[in-house]
Amino acid sequence: MSKDKNQIVKPYGDTLNDGKMQLSFTLPVEPGEKGKEAARLLLKKMGFDEIDICGMRDLTEGFTHFMAYAATSASVDYSKISVKTVDTEVMSMEDTDDFIRTHLGKPVTVIGACIESDAHTVGIDAIMNMKGYNHRYGLERYKYFNAINLGAQVSCEDLLARARQENADAVLVSQIVTQKNIHIKNLTRLIELAEAENLRHKMLFICGGPRLSHELAIELGYDAGFGTGSYATDVASYIAITLAERSKQG
Repeated sequence: MSKDKNQIVKPYGDTLNDGKMQLSFTLPVEPGEKGKEAARLLLKKMGFDEIDICGMRDLTEGFTHFMAYAATSASVDYSKISVKTVDTEVMSMEDTDDFIRTHLGKPVTVIGACIESDAHTVGIDAIMNMKGYNHRYGLERYKYFNAINLGAQVSCEDLLARARQENADAVLVSQIVTQKNIHIKNLTRLIELAEAENLRHKMLFICGGPRLSHELAIELGYDAGFGTGSYATDVASYIAITLAERSKQG
């Protein structure tokens, strides 16, 4: 992509590149004019101009949620941005089954779970349950996937024990809860245990969640990461193609 002035981008509000942004944040102050001024001064110190505190809501005693419009002079050169993404072809359920049958010759076993304290199964269910999500069937409906969904609050030890028992081809981990970066701690612990038990390179380790990306997953030691907007077709295609490539390499 060639570099030109059209690659320098700023937020868009009313007109192109006007820098207008909508912001939302909470301050430990009472609602009122003094609280609004505190919010405005904070945004001013952050470098924003044309600040309008357009709304505030009392959350509980001593805390107020503010909504604001403001303008920034900051911009980014879009042409210089490089992001690591999962770049395998995304196939339909039927094509993925055909691919596995042709290139692997046997069903693929995937163990999935929300690990440790995370009790939110919406992510793992969207990928693994038969009904799937948004017109994409989950792995349980694929003919060539043996999908085992362990559910929520599964310890790292139990997940790895089941993966070893089933001789899994892939381990799929969902992390929805992210307060105080607990998802990073959980995911790191799982990989460290997998390495200690000599399982890390015997199967694919894949993680997903709203605050996870492929780049972060790689940094944490996983093979791939899938964030918001990912479907079973994305995960299934990646698993099938990657396993086929590894089988060729011996």
